[in-house]
Amino acid sequence: MNEKITAHPQKEEREKVLKEIRQLENRKKILENKQRNEERRVRTRRLIERGAVLEGIFPLAPDLSGAEVKAFLIALSHLPGAAELTANLPKSGDTP
Repeated sequence: MNEKITAHPQKEEREKVLKEIRQLENRKKILENKQRNEERRVRTRRLIERGAVLEGIFPLAPDLSGAEVKAFLIALSHLPGAAELTANLPKSGDTP
């Protein structure tokens, strides 16, 4: 009879621990989703800002397709002196 009394609290404790594990796993998923959303928001803002710079400097850029913009930028990168300019740019993650 004592076995039943001691077994029941162990089962309750196990269920309590499993519930806490599920809650922590769900909390982890929520935090990971928030982090991904924030990273996506930052990337989207960066892409919009850079696109605005491109259109500001090259007024015809809005009329070009994505492939044409890519080809244009590749052509610019092959101009004399382009390699030196890009070598002097700060690396990704560096503070200016």
